[in-house]
Amino acid sequence: MSEDEPNGDEEAAPEESTADLEAIRSDLESVRADLEPIEEGLEAAETEDDLDVVEADIESVRADLEDIEIPEPPEEDEDEEDDEPAPEEELQDTYDEIESDLDDLADDLEDQRGPYAEDVVSEIDGVSGTISGTRWTIEGDEELIDAVEAFLADVNDLLGAALTLPADLEPAEAAELPDDAVEGTVPEELDATLDEVTDAVEAADLDPDDDAETIAGLLEATDDLESDVDDATEWTDLEIRERLRREGFYDVLDHVKDFPPEWHALKVHEKRGNVDYILLAYDLMDSEFMEEHCLEALARMGPEEAIEPMLQKANRRDQAAMRILGKIGVADDQVVDTLVDYVDSNPNLQQPAFRALGEIGAEDAVEPIAQQLVADDPDVRSWAARSLGLIGDTRTIEPLADVLADDDEARVRASAAWALNQIGTAEALEIVAEHGDDRSYLVQAEAEKVDLEPAV
Repeated sequence: MSEDEPNGDEEAAPEESTADLEAIRSDLESVRADLEPIEEGLEAAETEDDLDVVEADIESVRADLEDIEIPEPPEEDEDEEDDEPAPEEELQDTYDEIESDLDDLADDLEDQRGPYAEDVVSEIDGVSGTISGTRWTIEGDEELIDAVEAFLADVNDLLGAALTLPADLEPAEAAELPDDAVEGTVPEELDATLDEVTDAVEAADLDPDDDAETIAGLLEATDDLESDVDDATEWTDLEIRERLRREGFYDVLDHVKDFPPEWHALKVHEKRGNVDYILLAYDLMDSEFMEEHCLEALARMGPEEAIEPMLQKANRRDQAAMRILGKIGVADDQVVDTLVDYVDSNPNLQQPAFRALGEIGAEDAVEPIAQQLVADDPDVRSWAARSLGLIGDTRTIEPLADVLADDDEARVRASAAWALNQIGTAEALEIVAEHGDDRSYLVQAEAEKVDLEPAV
């Protein structure tokens, strides 16, 4: 046989390939045929044991399917136009259809299982979390007590138990409780009661087959409880003025002098140092007028209790909040980091940030502020110098001295001189004193403040 003549094995190869594809097709059809008895078994299943058998059959058929390998289709010749899919593609489509049918059977199987006692426990835990994690009105507490009491009656009937609410459980006015009160409140007591219910359900050792009706009844009772809890009156359901009234915000008023009455009450609370009430009004009232007055009160008071809400507001580029953080004067890491983010920003944000960092005495901000001593904007250079003076770090004496000697703007040099006076060391004061003949009266005035004579 010459080299140009085709080899007998090569001629047989296409026939073997076709035979292989036919074998794969036959295997797939065999797997597909196995699905029908599984469907029938699932329809006839009445117990968990029956479903376990069906699940094992599904997994067995899935394993048979996964053993079948579909070859990759040959690469298409770009010069040939063939609208017919390759046999390998048809086989892959069949494979995917069977796999999808198996997935559907598995889903139907899971839907047919249960319900279980664990489902009841999970549902109760969810309702309990809602009760303990929500702030309720006094009406809401009363509604929760009624809801749980009705639920306990259902549970007792179904389990033959004798679960009861704590004795003398009564709602308390929100104003009578501290902000972080949990122990002894209605939600806390009801949460503990529902824990007893879940313990009772688990102790009953309910079987999904033998006790299916009991489990279904418990789930229905839990659904009713969840619905009743959803309908109970939360604190946020009240109108703002009613919430303020119940918090005691207006209790300081003998009469209304200013309108709106909230403004009058705010003034009284500021005078008495009642920071919590000012923050309450700031948090609740959707009024630009009242927000402005709340912020002004906080700026005058500078209370540490306002740090967190002012931080949140400062992170939204709010200048008033930055000024309040400066008045509070606490060099908290979060406060400093938030304000430093605005040091290299636009001038509208830089000015309050510089001032606040200076009032706080934020030594960690010295370097980024000092870098602004060479900013293009003379206002920025001036604000930076004054901020460094307020901080009072001696590391800034040299850069401030350079500004005092070289800056073209009189107000910037004056700010540098003021800052050195604020630092107040002998070195800093001597530098200022040397500029008594500066061409700017502002700088001369700062130099005249220097007293280098030792105290007697």
